[in-house]
Order: sequence, then C-alpha cells, then structure tokens
Amino acid sequence: MSQFSLTDDQLAIQDMARKFTADAITPHAAAWDEEHHFPRACVKAAGQLGFGAIYISEANGGIGLGRLEAALIMEAMAYGCPATSAFISIHNMATWMIDCFGDDEIKARFLPQLVGMEQIASYALTEPGSGSDAAALKTTARLEGDHYIVNGTKQFISGGGVNDIYVVMVRTSDDGAKGVSCLVVEKDTPASASARQRKNWAGTPPPPRN
Repeated sequence: MSQFSLTDDQLAIQDMARKFTADAITPHAAAWDEEHHFPRACVKAAGQLGFGAIYISEANGGIGLGRLEAALIMEAMAYGCPATSAFISIHNMATWMIDCFGDDEIKARFLPQLVGMEQIASYALTEPGSGSDAAALKTTARLEGDHYIVNGTKQFISGGGVNDIYVVMVRTSDDGAKGVSCLVVEKDTPASASARQRKNWAGTPPPPRN
C-alpha cells in the first residue's frame, strides 16, 4: 500500500502561502467583511508571488503548476479569508482559459497584466434561467464585421463590477454545448441595447454555418 506525501517543492509552496495568509490576509479579513472592502492591494500582492498565474505556462510568465499545488495555495489562503481565496482561484481559472485557448494576439494583449494581477479576471457563465449549465445558456454573440453583437444576461459573477477582464461564455450556434464559445471582454466596454464588443476571441472563431 503506497502512502501519499507532498514533495519538498509542494511543501515549500504551501509554507509560502501560509506565511502570506498570516501576514496579509488573516489580520484584515474581518475588517474587509465589515466594511464591504474588496482587498485589491492584497490580491495584487498575491500576484507578485505568482499566485495569479498558477496554471499559466512559464513561456507566458506564469509558474506552470498543477491542480494539487493550486489546491495547497487556495486552502492556505482560505484559512484567512475564503472569499479572497475564491477570487484568486477564479482569476486563475479565467486566465488559464486565455493562456490555453487564446491566440497569440489575445495572449500578448491580456496576459502581461493578468499574470501579476495588475488586472483581475473572472468568468461569466451563470445565467438566471440556466444556472451554470453551459449547454443551456442563452446569451448570444453574433459576428458582424469585426465586432460581436452580444445579447443576454449573466448573474452571480464573482468580482462583477470590480474585476477588469471577463471571460464570457456565449452561444454562437444552436448546437448545444458545442455551440458555446468564449469572448474576452474588458470592463467598461461601451454597450447599448445590443452590447458591441470588438472581436476579442479567446480561440478561433467558429466556421460559417450553411
């Protein structure tokens, strides 16, 4: 029977996250809650340790670690403040999507600011009628020239209104889960009745449909 144990590198990562939490999160967490304060300075400090680019490849400025290392980091920070840990975890997921599926232009445009958490990212999936069921989402994006026309409603977006970048799940065809794509949308993108977003495609646009 084999026995699981953390490697020396994993223990060092865990120890660093615990020390960061003890110094930068735990003493302030109660006040953040009471004052409804979003701890942006603390989040940015976490980014300086590499905690905003856990899954990002080293070639793109990240630290290229896996889910276990991420779990150790998030668990350590959650002891101090579960909400702050969750914000950083969600940032990592959104940034990973850009690194994994974005083209070179998208990566060059967004990753330098996201890796160190000078900008903070989250993803927009949940909708009033479909929850987090991606196959049932109804927000649509229609390509018109070099813009997408986006129509729909998202809710329960962690960091909504505070974060800088949103990886938005949208429907570009009626083909169930296969018809869902992602747009990278910047905060304060001008909008009207039909939100217009420049073609910030995290990946390759879908082929024309007959």
